[in-house]
Amino acid sequence: MPQIQLPLFPQGASELTSHLAFCVRDGRVTYFYGHLPVFTHDEKDLRTFRLITSQFIVNGVVKQSQIIKSFGLPAVTVKRYVKLYRTKGTAGFFEEPRRRGPVVMTEDVLKQAQQLLDDGLSRSVVAVRVGIKPNTLAKAIHAGRLHEREKKRHQSDSAQPHRSPAVSVV
Repeated sequence: MPQIQLPLFPQGASELTSHLAFCVRDGRVTYFYGHLPVFTHDEKDLRTFRLITSQFIVNGVVKQSQIIKSFGLPAVTVKRYVKLYRTKGTAGFFEEPRRRGPVVMTEDVLKQAQQLLDDGLSRSVVAVRVGIKPNTLAKAIHAGRLHEREKKRHQSDSAQPHRSPAVSVV
């Protein structure tokens, strides 16, 4: 007859179920099944936390409500990551987030705007001719996707010594 394992958790561990607990020590989170450690991750490693809690739920070790209650998470967050685990597996937690590509500043718009800037037109005129907002053009210049021509510096009176007007005493 198999012997039943008593749920003996280390001191300071918090129970998730009668068989599963977690403990935080020295910046590491360790999950225990009975008295055996089954997984460890860094306390600030949010991706791995989401992965392991989702894996526990999908494998039937713990219920979503127990994770929600134990860690104080919103239900929708837990459901979102369980769905991610079911659809993409472990790799889904470590993918780089998708970012939208350029919507306004396409290659054609960049080429046209650069040509107009090279011709010496001002930012506001270029923006109107290309059909974009001046702020969008300024952001592209600041990001280095476009560059403005060096403005010519004219020699002004500041290059000559400054003379004060003659003061007459009456």
